[in-house]
Amino acid sequence: MRLEKYLAKSGVASRRTAQKQIIAGRVTVNNKRVLIPGTHIELDRDFIEVDGQPVEGTPKPVYLMLNKPPGYVTTVRDERHRPTVMEFVKDIPERIYPVGRLDRDTEGLLLLTNDGEFANRLTHPRHEVKKTYIAWVRGKPSKKAIHRLRKGVKIKGGFTSQAEIAPISHRQDHTQFRISIREGKKRQIRRMFQAVKHEVTFLKRIAIGELMLGDLPVGRYRMLSPTETDNLRK
Repeated sequence: MRLEKYLAKSGVASRRTAQKQIIAGRVTVNNKRVLIPGTHIELDRDFIEVDGQPVEGTPKPVYLMLNKPPGYVTTVRDERHRPTVMEFVKDIPERIYPVGRLDRDTEGLLLLTNDGEFANRLTHPRHEVKKTYIAWVRGKPSKKAIHRLRKGVKIKGGFTSQAEIAPISHRQDHTQFRISIREGKKRQIRRMFQAVKHEVTFLKRIAIGELMLGDLPVGRYRMLSPTETDNLRK
């Protein structure tokens, strides 16, 4: 088995993060540092360590959804000591981590798991998993601006892909939109509206693929059903 796949299956990190750990020299096989992702290991004889800590056998897989509140970052640890979403899953004995990210000021549906293959499938750009949001935007974007957003706008790092955008309501000086995108550039939706001169003042993710947030209370989590995890894999 490839080393990064084993680390992902063992719940250490997603496959892409495991590759970075290997390149950074944090992984040893039989007490020898391995720097090349893709290195093959023998599960029945090789001894694997990450940061000097032995990697245990494949743990029980955990798949859960959290209704993330605003003000929390989607990392396991934060170098700036900001509160992380891990505070809401302290009672989970397995070592889990967020799947992808939500900006600190964005709330809503966030998945956490210890299954690196599952996480990689949902976050890798080639799978184009649809993510749906509700946004409140300052002002009332014109039909031309909405058309630009649907076709793709230029932000730092290139043009965005096509998006599904529909206005829902208008209240005082704000407009509410339902937005679905199939990519995940940093702060993408906020930057998309900024490109057409409108500010996003509220953003909430309500769905990943066909999985809906529903009425899960803010700051609470629930386990996914086998059917839900299978649908996300597909």
